[in-house]
Amino acid sequence: MKASAFVYPWDVVGDPAAPGRLAALGVEQVTLASAYHSTRALTPRHPRHRVVTAEYAAVLYPPGDRWSGRGLRPCPAGRWAPADAYGEAAAALAEAGLPVHTWVVLAHNSRLGAEHPDTSVVNAYGDRYPWAPCIAQPATRAYLVDLAAEAAVRPGAQGTELESLGWYGLAHLHAHDKTAGVALGDAGQYLMSLCFCPSCRTGYGAHGLDADALAVAVRDALEPLWRGEADGGGWTGVAKRLGEDTAAATRAWREHTARTLQEEAVAAVRAGAPHGFQVLLHADPVSHHCGANAGVDPAHILSVADGVVVPCTGGPDLLAPFAAQGHADAVLAANFTIVSGMGGSPATLAADAARAGAHGATELRLYHAGLASDTDLAAVRAALSAR
Repeated sequence: MKASAFVYPWDVVGDPAAPGRLAALGVEQVTLASAYHSTRALTPRHPRHRVVTAEYAAVLYPPGDRWSGRGLRPCPAGRWAPADAYGEAAAALAEAGLPVHTWVVLAHNSRLGAEHPDTSVVNAYGDRYPWAPCIAQPATRAYLVDLAAEAAVRPGAQGTELESLGWYGLAHLHAHDKTAGVALGDAGQYLMSLCFCPSCRTGYGAHGLDADALAVAVRDALEPLWRGEADGGGWTGVAKRLGEDTAAATRAWREHTARTLQEEAVAAVRAGAPHGFQVLLHADPVSHHCGANAGVDPAHILSVADGVVVPCTGGPDLLAPFAAQGHADAVLAANFTIVSGMGGSPATLAADAARAGAHGATELRLYHAGLASDTDLAAVRAALSAR
């Protein structure tokens, strides 16, 4: 299986040895961030720095003219990725013989929420989630579609991977998160992620729901969880707490909203891309799930995109619903964390990849070559050389 490693531009820019080191890892491709959220990252081998602080969500190249005069537009990066850091890194990687695909983070942007609070998801209590743009709002959708098109189709890129192209909810590693005191579970996470901004309130109405009554019902459904009761498990727990018809109506609104955004974004990328440009989505096969791996309907998304990148560090089971669709030409990329300190197991990568292949994986993704220690990378080299 072809393997691709995730990297940031700052892993490469200023480190002449980085492209050769990545090529020696045994990967056939690099997935290079072109639009990314705020983060603080270790750079264990860089000759000039050891910690990079990306202070806000930004594009890692100079944004184009399409944003002129628009209220919602991407921010250029600061000193952590100045000028065209993406382009500089991509050129160095290509010179080392590594094809480059872009890595584009979309509906995950704390700066957007800080500067434009009305764009954010609003929960049933009226709390805003500034890291989570509401994908139902027309202006936000237009921004995300144009960002996908611009950040995906960078000079020389042969494909893209679109992350968080769907609903983002409560679960988020925000600054010094203190949100684990109550075990919300899958049902609680869904209820806390339902949005009540004006666009979503209108959307619920179109599905036969009164938004005010729904907000009351959501708060009532969450009350037992605040007292410490178990969540009841998955979608069954949501339906039990909200009622089957109400729960189904909320899900219908959210799934339609996400599906149409995904269709629009992929179409916009294809419209600006050269022939053969590959478009993948980071995806979870449970359509009501939120986050970086957007919840999708497997049959639908494989009819829209060229494939998916699926989180497999916890096991390969999430691959099965995609493999069951029978799309022989679809890319099913199994994404493994290879950083031991972040819960990865690079020492078992060969066996994990084999299990993923048995579950339908056609490619591997390695998160994240720039963050991993030398010991972790040595284990990855051994695993890839054994293919």
